[in-house]
Amino acid sequence: MNPSKTAFPDFSVVHSTDAPNSTPEPGLTRRVGSYNDKLFLAEHRMEKGWVGARHSHPHEQIVYVVSGHLEVTITGTTFSVRAGDSFVVRGGVEHQASALEDSVVVDVFTPCREDYL
Repeated sequence: MNPSKTAFPDFSVVHSTDAPNSTPEPGLTRRVGSYNDKLFLAEHRMEKGWVGARHSHPHEQIVYVVSGHLEVTITGTTFSVRAGDSFVVRGGVEHQASALEDSVVVDVFTPCREDYL
């Protein structure tokens, strides 16, 4: 178990000051939040100019834009999202995002993103 995560039989708590941070690619910072075997929460901070790798994963994903402005391409369709917007990506669908300004998003995945731990 992650030492910054407190697990109880019915819930877990990750305090923001204890959340593990990583930099999976230049211009992208990830902070892992609470998770269990079915759900996983992460905060991603992207620097203006960051272009994420085009990728897919088996996890369902919902994205909420806390701040900033992103351009997102999913299965050949490109759209823009800003603070307060959200979108869903089905598992197995190729997608890519880029930051048009410094941005923060909250991502929720199901099942758990064990590859992020």
